[in-house]
Amino acid sequence: MSKIGRMRSSRFLASSIGVACAAVLALPAALPAAAATPAAPALDTSASEQSATSAHAASVGAPAVDRATASPSGRTQSLPLVPLATDRSLPPTAAEQGLGRRDVRSFSLVGVVWDDPDTELHGRVQVRARARGTTHWSGWQDVETHNHEHAADPDTAERASSRVRGSTAPLWVGESDGVEVRVRAEASGRTAAPGVQTLPDGLRLELVDPGTGVPEAVSTQATAPAAGPAVDPPPVGTPVDASRLGALTVESAAASAVNADLAPLGATVIPALSRKATEAGLADLEPGMKPYIGPRPRIVTRRGWGADEKLRERDFLYTKKVQAAFVHHTASGNNYSCDEAASVIRSIYRYHVVSSGWRDIGYNFLVDKCGNIYEGRAGGVAKAVMGAHTLGFNTNSMGVAVIGSFGTTNPPAAAVTGIAQLTAWKLGLYRANPKGKTDLISGGGNLYAKGKKVRLNVISGHRDGFATECPGGRLYGKLGTTRSEAALLQGR
Repeated sequence: MSKIGRMRSSRFLASSIGVACAAVLALPAALPAAAATPAAPALDTSASEQSATSAHAASVGAPAVDRATASPSGRTQSLPLVPLATDRSLPPTAAEQGLGRRDVRSFSLVGVVWDDPDTELHGRVQVRARARGTTHWSGWQDVETHNHEHAADPDTAERASSRVRGSTAPLWVGESDGVEVRVRAEASGRTAAPGVQTLPDGLRLELVDPGTGVPEAVSTQATAPAAGPAVDPPPVGTPVDASRLGALTVESAAASAVNADLAPLGATVIPALSRKATEAGLADLEPGMKPYIGPRPRIVTRRGWGADEKLRERDFLYTKKVQAAFVHHTASGNNYSCDEAASVIRSIYRYHVVSSGWRDIGYNFLVDKCGNIYEGRAGGVAKAVMGAHTLGFNTNSMGVAVIGSFGTTNPPAAAVTGIAQLTAWKLGLYRANPKGKTDLISGGGNLYAKGKKVRLNVISGHRDGFATECPGGRLYGKLGTTRSEAALLQGR
């Protein structure tokens, strides 16, 4: 890395830490320790009670009672699957498992998990959902089964955690209060005996309610203000509205403080900057050197989309720099509106942490179909935050996920533009050329052995680092356009 690059990375890290420390001085003394001390994520302790209630309700023919419809943090119902095979000679885990139609508490996103994260589910997962408060059932919908490639790298603490489970991709179905699921093994799956098809042990259906995402104390405040023209942010140290600050938990304040050099503490949005203002912030440039950085785009913060910061682990993990951006799709379906995007993200966040056992949401950023950009994993949008998005290549990279499924559906132009705007700015902070190539060291995966140096595009698709369909053929086909647009925004 060049001297300028090292200076830039050090400056951003040092200035951010300094501002963050200054910002939290006004908070309770416990905050710095809380932000730095590793802790297990708060699991949904009501899951077993909810499962028991749902099972009892099904046995007596009554619907499960929804006791927390307006919960800010949401809820996860975890239901064990049972054999559906008619051949009684097959073992309990063989052939097909699922659940018949049943009433459950309200949910909006579904997924299936199992005990061993290193075991693949070779089969087909399908679900049906009943729209909440109606008698209308959807048709069968496929759930993407190959989700293990979205994970922390091998031999990392996050990957080795006993909480981590195997999981499908999540599927957004909208507000529902009834569900039916079937999981059918394929011949390529692992077998207990010749000719016997089996499924992973411990299959469970996860039903996620995203909650409101808005604490009661600030329920009258907009969580994601409408986009406006590019403006300079208020100076660092600008007083924060007392009602907003008072509503921040220790965890929320820590997640906000790492962005305190970009927006006031407790902000729901990091505002866009003009190109001139963005370049003016690069104080370490040598005279006459072109900055090659795009204008900072508007970014909805974790507070803006309503993250429950008590779910994730408290500390933040960083790598040295950001050499590459891996583009993903969430494979959660396209049946959502932009007004629902924050709810989808809260659901994915809860699914990644509570259901899959990760330390935080896996992606560093998310982009919705309208091109809105959202902060993903906590740690600071300008920093080199370690994500869990591309198994084997999470070090010195960032993961950007477009909300949706793009195997057969074209990504909206606004989403492609959003990726270009984000990468032009973020890669520019680390002197990376969107149209260039870079060398990354594999952490281990199914394409490259651990320790192998791999030459990749600076803007790559997930499939470039792992054998997967992600980010879908239609989105992958737009990456050339993304690279060109991002380079143009950088002034190249």
